[in-house]
Amino acid sequence: MAKKREPETARIDAVTHDGRGIAAVTGKKVFVAGALPGEVVRFNRRKRRRNYDEAELVEVLEPSPSRIEPRCAVYGVCGGCSLQHVSAHEQRAIKERSLRDNMQRIGRAEPDTWLPPLFDASDDGGWRYRRRARLAVKDVPAKGRVLVGFRERHAPYITNMHRCEILAAPVDALIDPLSEMISKLGIRSRLPQIEVAVADNCTELVFRVLDAPSDADRAVLIDFAEQHGLQIALQPGGPDSVVSLHQSPPESLTYDIPESRLQMEFAATDFVQINATVNRLMVGKAIELLQPRSSDDILDLYCGIGNFSLPLARHASQVLGIEGEQQQVSRAQQNARRNGIDNCRFSVGDLSAVNGGEAWMARTWDKMLLDPARSGAIELLQHVERIAPARIVYVSCHPGTLARDTEELVYRRGYRLEAAGIIDMFPHTAHVESIAVFSKV
Repeated sequence: MAKKREPETARIDAVTHDGRGIAAVTGKKVFVAGALPGEVVRFNRRKRRRNYDEAELVEVLEPSPSRIEPRCAVYGVCGGCSLQHVSAHEQRAIKERSLRDNMQRIGRAEPDTWLPPLFDASDDGGWRYRRRARLAVKDVPAKGRVLVGFRERHAPYITNMHRCEILAAPVDALIDPLSEMISKLGIRSRLPQIEVAVADNCTELVFRVLDAPSDADRAVLIDFAEQHGLQIALQPGGPDSVVSLHQSPPESLTYDIPESRLQMEFAATDFVQINATVNRLMVGKAIELLQPRSSDDILDLYCGIGNFSLPLARHASQVLGIEGEQQQVSRAQQNARRNGIDNCRFSVGDLSAVNGGEAWMARTWDKMLLDPARSGAIELLQHVERIAPARIVYVSCHPGTLARDTEELVYRRGYRLEAAGIIDMFPHTAHVESIAVFSKV
């Protein structure tokens, strides 16, 4: 039998963007999950690699002033959060360092101004913010219950959790009730996930079902919906197969952007920004940085359901939004009609395969907003001269691809990086959302 290795002790020198402490032990870097800079910790190596090892924290011997007690009972097991042990101020500092490092190392650019972080400054702003989520479901007889929640950090299993501190109300407190309700269903082993959508006006749960529920199952689901004030839909196939469980038409899901006098409609399976409060702050900051004038023609690429397009239309001559998915474009058009906006058009376009011959590239645009997926916008930016915007605001969900695209804009396309900063859209996680503004030199 192999001898059990004793824990090692080291002082943590730095921290990665995802909250792992970095120590140098006998000349080799060790990444210790959950350790903070300046701390002396005991750890066990979990994985050995050629240039570094990964380790689990055993004990904190000398804690950092930034260390706090996690609120969640399953923190460290659940893969949903990785920074609950870090103060909110230090969490944002970690994310800012990640953005700065990527800009310097990959983008080779420093903005004229580093923007203050955007975040929900209310007393409980870092909690119960997640209005969209996908919960995994599995009937586990060995545990005597149906598990509902997020996957574990280091395993594909579902975390045995009873509530969630980051899910928006009322779903934060519905983990156990959902578990108990699903255990009564005949299809409990054929229901792998639940889409959560918490709107300003109501909450909808979409149950992915691999088999059709019986009449008895439907009665249980409807009773649960009525008991908790929810709307419930079933999804037997792809996104187009979603159908309401209720006999009367369900209430449309909406969220407000009051600063722009807008009410946005969305479906439970649509992409919307996760954090409602921070989304409003982000939209306001994007408008401030883009500096739209009443004479401006503005291009909004990766526009989704019009989250930026429609607020910008309040300030511009005209706005064109381009999005790759027809369903999102249809929703954006519907939102324009809903809000009485007639100077904003939307069109379907594959922005990952831009060739420069697109109709909307046959003319110049005064300003442009980008909000791409994690893969960034490099294919588009290689044709940016055809669009020739004087000003670009780039909203990013990945600092590495933002930095790569910054290098393209600054060194090949003749733009100056005026400002950049983080948006704390996902508190207690390592996810870094950011915003940058570029002007034509």
